[in-house]
Amino acid sequence: MSLPSLPANFGAENFKAATKYTAPVRRPIEPVGRYFLAHASRALRGHTWSEFEKIEAEKNVNTVDETDENADLGDEEQDAELLAHDPRDWKTADLYAVLGLSHLRYKATEDQIRRAHRKQVLKHHPDKKGAKGGLDQDGFFKIIQKAYETILDPSKRAQYDSVDEKANVLPPPPKTDYDFFEAWTPVVESEKRFAKKQVVPSLGDANTPKAEVEAFYAAFYRIDSWRSFEFLDEDVPDDSSNRDHKRYIERKNVASRKKRKAEDNARFIALADRLRSEDPRIKLFKEAEKAEKERKKWERDAGAREAAAKAQKEAEEAAAKKEAEEKAAAALKADSKKAKEAAKSAKKKNKRAIRGAPKDAGYFGDADKAEAIDSDVGFLIESFDDLQLSDVSGKVASGDAAAIKEALATIAKEQTASGKVPAAILKYFV
Repeated sequence: MSLPSLPANFGAENFKAATKYTAPVRRPIEPVGRYFLAHASRALRGHTWSEFEKIEAEKNVNTVDETDENADLGDEEQDAELLAHDPRDWKTADLYAVLGLSHLRYKATEDQIRRAHRKQVLKHHPDKKGAKGGLDQDGFFKIIQKAYETILDPSKRAQYDSVDEKANVLPPPPKTDYDFFEAWTPVVESEKRFAKKQVVPSLGDANTPKAEVEAFYAAFYRIDSWRSFEFLDEDVPDDSSNRDHKRYIERKNVASRKKRKAEDNARFIALADRLRSEDPRIKLFKEAEKAEKERKKWERDAGAREAAAKAQKEAEEAAAKKEAEEKAAAALKADSKKAKEAAKSAKKKNKRAIRGAPKDAGYFGDADKAEAIDSDVGFLIESFDDLQLSDVSGKVASGDAAAIKEALATIAKEQTASGKVPAAILKYFV
């Protein structure tokens, strides 16, 4: 890699060092296990990583023969986005589509995987692409190798199939018109593929007997899923110098797997509940059970129907009597409510009459004390009970200023004497 040239006007005076490089540390690193064998093979033959992957791919190509039965395997065209996928982020690619097996996915056999891989290698080998003047697709070729290694290995394939959302069959949208068995059978078969050991019966059809339907739901609800979600783990760094960080990533991955597993379990239970609730056979079974119970009850209670009819008549009569009583009580309550409203209205009217009497009487010739008079009258009104309110209202109704003043002064003395109004707050009627 060549560095870009410096600008023409860039001189030594423009450069300032931020800090110094630390002293280099040499650490010997040696691969182990199958990685050591791969490393040794590359080292002995002087191959790079890319060359080694090409050679391994060619070995697989040479060991697989084409047959008419699988002649179309791997022929599907990959889109431009998949071809340009970053090989460093190969886990996010559709690995079945990479091998041309998106129509088979988890159903693809080992033989089909090898044959599809052979076609992809022949089609996307960087040397052949270069010879034809095509674009450099060495990155996609690396993804092909990663996909082949993952899908061919049973353990890794199970991990990938656990998160292969494109293989899932979604249930029909709720509250829509659809054929129950046509829509749900593929969904059930898609979910059944995750069962570890137990054999789950098929969903059946509208004529499936009740015992078989119940056996299906009993097995379907008890599916022990092998989905691990391990494929989505964050890569654990190989650098053993930072063990704490490595342990942190491992714990994080375990917690993430448990969370996804719990979410998937909740999703499956919700799906199974919806499946059962929308099953027309379950509804028919419940209706049949209800009808049978009602029939037996009718036969069992044949001798008591006359007594029941009599009791029903008495109950109807009692209900009619109760209804009449309730209507009478409601009418009485309505009359009482009207009386209360009338009394409330009269109370408001009396308050307005008392409150406006001083003003109508010209404030007894003390217009300059109008504010004090209105304040005292307000305090007095708040202290009146209903009887006093009516009595004072009648006394001030005459319109005579002297009579109004006397009535208010008299009641003010009574209220202060009884302690209902503190004498200290009155400013005029004292």
